[in-house]
This record gives sequence, structure tokens and C-alpha cells, in this order.
Amino acid sequence: MQRMHRPDFGALMSEPLLQAVNLQCERDQRILFRELSFSILPGTVTRVEGPNGSGKTTLLRILAGLNHGWSGELNWCGASVAGQREVFLRNMLYLGHRPGIKSLLTPMENLRALMAGRRPVSDVTLSQALQGTGLAGYENVPCRNLSAGQQRRVALARLLVADEPLWLLDEVFTAIDADGVKALEALLQQRAAEGGAVLVTTHHDLALPGMHRLVLGAGGVTDER
Repeated sequence: MQRMHRPDFGALMSEPLLQAVNLQCERDQRILFRELSFSILPGTVTRVEGPNGSGKTTLLRILAGLNHGWSGELNWCGASVAGQREVFLRNMLYLGHRPGIKSLLTPMENLRALMAGRRPVSDVTLSQALQGTGLAGYENVPCRNLSAGQQRRVALARLLVADEPLWLLDEVFTAIDADGVKALEALLQQRAAEGGAVLVTTHHDLALPGMHRLVLGAGGVTDER
């Protein structure tokens, strides 16, 4: 996977991108996590770990502004997310554990829709992104006719044209083959090298150089470097 866009994150390198302070979330009268505090630094990949039901997906949805059943504080570049929500959303990219594409649309149409409201991107660039995820020749095939792995690749093509400094990725390794896994691992490393930050959940045995670990239920972040 070769990125089509290489943004400059130099202005964001002096402080944490995202800070969580004393997060607590309850679901079905059960506390998923409490007093959860951590910082996401520029130039890092952080893997969220924990047993099934520990709240990994819920945490990413909270960070992405999709879950409101929580308490605590979230800060973006040192200031409350609540006071700069639009700024935060423009600088954050969330990909959920489902591909999030429309089956009646083609990969090209889906990618255009995913980029809508972000920034203008030419069809040539979008086509190159789809080719970069192994979808050459499938750009105009309805996604309902694609395999689960190909549909996942449509969503992953979004990463090749992304300029958001923070990526929140939930189980993005699902349904892709060994070559796709290697390419995605390299892409996450490249993103960190550019100065962006990645927060990812996965059942894949992800172990990138310098990767951080946020272990739910363990009270904080441990660093494998």
C-alpha cells in the first residue's frame, strides 16, 4: 500500500495529540473501565488490548464521538474536545470493525463518498488508492459483488489518501490476506514515521517496532520499546 498524500504534521509534534483523563464507561449495569487515563503522542502506534468484552471497541467509539455513555475528559492538543469538536473531527479518522461501505455502490463511488466533506481528491488519486489496496480492475464493480476481503480493502483505500493526524482503527486486519496484512503493517509504521498517530484494536498478532500498548483492565499504558 503506497500512500497518495503525505501531510506535514510538524506543528503537532510538541505535545500529545489526544489525552484521556479518568474515563469511565458503564454498559448493561457493568463497568467496562474506570479511571482510564492515557496520552496518544505524535509519531506512535498504540495497540488497545484486553479480553473480549473489556470495552476496546467502545473506547474507540467514545474517542471518535460515536458513544456518549461515558464520563471523564478528552483533550485534543491540550484543549478540551468539547470546546473544539469540529476541529477534532476534521483531524480524526475512524474506521470501524465493519467496512462501512455501501454494497450498491462501486469502490470508486464509495471512496468518493468517504472523502466527501474532507478535502477535494481527484478521481485519478482515488483510483491509484484503490489500485494500491489490490483493487485494480474492480474500481467500477458494485461492492455487493466483491468478497469480504475486497470490501475491507475498499475501506482501507481511505487510509492511502488520508490527511488526518489521528487514526482510530478497529479490527482493520479482519478478512485480509497475508500480503494485505504485511502492507497494512507497513502503512501503520509509515504513518507514525510521518508524525501521525494510530490507535488500533486487532486480534492479529501485531508487534511493530516501538509500538505502545494500552491494556484495558490493567490501569494504563505499557510501552514495549
